[in-house]
Amino acid sequence: MFRPTYPPPDTYTAPAMPAAPSPSSAVPLVPADPDPTPATAPVPAPASVPPRPVLQLTPGALVTVAAGGTAAVLVVGTVLVSLLLAVAVTATSVAVCAVVLRSLLNNQHGRGR
Repeated sequence: MFRPTYPPPDTYTAPAMPAAPSPSSAVPLVPADPDPTPATAPVPAPASVPPRPVLQLTPGALVTVAAGGTAAVLVVGTVLVSLLLAVAVTATSVAVCAVVLRSLLNNQHGRGR
């Protein structure tokens, strides 16, 4: 009764890939060149050069990022302080209403004698 039941495991099988056409059945699109020249391979970059870092910050960009971060912190702080103030004002007004209602109810209860 309290044993969990699990769904059956996935039984997905990938569809078979179509076979590649054989080179003998392929039709050449360009006629063969009578005097083919060997293709030149691209020259690899020397291994001694270290790769450049992905992110490079100039002094101006660093100042901009710092200013943006400071602005974001100030905006978030302002929003949080205003929310806290709204909660405090609401709690104060509810407390004042409770005191006034209690006073009215006590006065009305005392006048009935």
